[in-house]
Amino acid sequence: MHNLRAVAATIAALMCLTISAHAETRPVVGMAAPDFELTLLDGRKVSLSDLKGQVVVLNFWATWCVPCRKELPTLDTYYAIQRPRGLNVFAITTEGSVPLARLKKLFAAMNIPSARRIKGPYGPLTGVPTSFVIDRAGVLRYAQSGALDLDDLNRVLMPLLRERPAS
Repeated sequence: MHNLRAVAATIAALMCLTISAHAETRPVVGMAAPDFELTLLDGRKVSLSDLKGQVVVLNFWATWCVPCRKELPTLDTYYAIQRPRGLNVFAITTEGSVPLARLKKLFAAMNIPSARRIKGPYGPLTGVPTSFVIDRAGVLRYAQSGALDLDDLNRVLMPLLRERPAS
């Protein structure tokens, strides 16, 4: 009976470790952002470590989403203006059914790079659009669903863009 209790206690401890290890990899505002690997439309791969010292926005969207279609042009213009200050924005489609040719045509007219796939713990999403903002030090500073307008972008991103990159 004593051995059975010891085995049960060991299993319970291992389950707690597994659950806490999994929870630590999920994005949590104020904590280090989990790594990711994006596969862009052109096939290039980009990871969080490639973007060290930059402000990063991961914007999840869908072609059927009306707020997404309104937000994307604003985000694209904002990115074009703020890119020289260290802003990187990636639009990640949540739809696997959209033909790649259609996405390529749409993003050929835009500044934002589009990703067709992301590896990493950035999901499941509660809705689209959803944006994750990571500061220059790799800390997740914003994670929320809902379309961002110009005022939101300024409120969330300008303080981060004003921070100096770590040396």
